[in-house]
Amino acid sequence: MPRRTTPTLAGPRPGAHRLPARLAALGTLLALVGLIALFAMLTPQSFLTPPNLSAILEQVAVLAIVASVQTIVMAAGDVDLSVGALAGLVGVLVSQLLVGGMHPVTAILLGLGAGLLAGAINGLVVAYLGLSTFIATLATMTCFTGLALLLGNGAAAAGLPDAVSWLGLGRIGPVPVPVVIAVVVMLLAWFLLSATVLGRTWYAIGGNANAAKLSGLNTKLARFTAFALSGVGAALAGIVLTASLASGHTTTGDAAMLSPLMLSSIAAVLLGLTLSRTGSPTIGGTAVGLGIVGVLGNGLALLQMNSALQLVLTGVVILLALGLARLSRRRH
Repeated sequence: MPRRTTPTLAGPRPGAHRLPARLAALGTLLALVGLIALFAMLTPQSFLTPPNLSAILEQVAVLAIVASVQTIVMAAGDVDLSVGALAGLVGVLVSQLLVGGMHPVTAILLGLGAGLLAGAINGLVVAYLGLSTFIATLATMTCFTGLALLLGNGAAAAGLPDAVSWLGLGRIGPVPVPVVIAVVVMLLAWFLLSATVLGRTWYAIGGNANAAKLSGLNTKLARFTAFALSGVGAALAGIVLTASLASGHTTTGDAAMLSPLMLSSIAAVLLGLTLSRTGSPTIGGTAVGLGIVGVLGNGLALLQMNSALQLVLTGVVILLALGLARLSRRRH
């Protein structure tokens, strides 16, 4: 008689359950590739042309400066809501100084100094006074917006010197100056995060602030430094954006991309989280997030889509990417 066999349920092949997690971990990168392919098909005559690709880089350059320092702040477990308002304030301040006859170098240095001071205030109230990062930077955001309105008196300061306009409109060979500045800032942020003790301290704080403190790390100084750098980055972004617009206006900080600089910078950092195994912000991940924001905004503009709908679709893409990141972490 033939021997009877007992049916068994076949389990998953070794490693089969890891494939969805790996795909989820690459969610942002897959989204970027998908968006590029989609807009290349929908607008074949314009999207992949060199002038349009250059335009995308120029559009995200200012945002990349802010997103780089926002990555540092978020790596330490905080968030800076005041970057857009501070960029607007510094833009108005520098343009007013320039129109008043001040030397461009002096005006720019004062603008960067103002950003450093504003960032230091954020760092002081968050790191040393113990205020919630959300509440503290929301309050300073309101203050910076009010100061910009008072300083600018609701009017644009036009007629900037050519030396300043070059920062926003000039080129170094075929590369726009704002793109060069953005790349330099991103490289500096990458170096600080990946190759310095301070960078490791930021990640330790973001991972477990209490453990970092108990291990002897100076968590207060590290958080303070992160906010100070964020202030300088926001100020630089405000100067570059003002130079590209050839004028300073109280709404400068809210004029970039699809939404205010603050929201877009946070979105870029969050989108990049899917590429991090630990779920910590990285400059590489932020760069991919910037790509999504830039490609999505440019592609929808080429399709002449309503700006309100652009915001809706941007939010949907961010939610999908973050959902994939959460799925990836749960499967590991």
